[in-house]
Amino acid sequence: MKKLFLTMALAFVAMISSAQFMVITTMDQPEDGAEWEMSNITDNMGIGYQLNDEMTIGAVKNGEDYDLFCRYNVADVYVLLQAPSEESMDNLTVGVGYSFNIWNSLYIEPNYTMPVEQDSGGDREGEFKLGIAYRF
Repeated sequence: MKKLFLTMALAFVAMISSAQFMVITTMDQPEDGAEWEMSNITDNMGIGYQLNDEMTIGAVKNGEDYDLFCRYNVADVYVLLQAPSEESMDNLTVGVGYSFNIWNSLYIEPNYTMPVEQDSGGDREGEFKLGIAYRF
């Protein structure tokens, strides 16, 4: 039993030590008449775990709740799939973005996302967002 536990612990440590994590955020534009505040940057912060060069999974704060996200990278372009923790399939969003490396491990990431399902009015409006990511 000790050998099994030590083997699992060693595998876990090896997986974490070779892992690449990323911290991401999306900047929200302030409402009309409001000024830019730090909350415009910190309201949508999240952390991701890069499984390999192409796949990243993680969680991002969306208001008071957390959403799960998955990114598939092709060079500097990525496809994004984001779902809330409740009613995931009804509120699923997809998007595409680009990562600009501006300094060492700091990236600027413009992206466009849109919901998969139409809202009650029959609309499916997408959003252009500007994100920041730091990979370590």
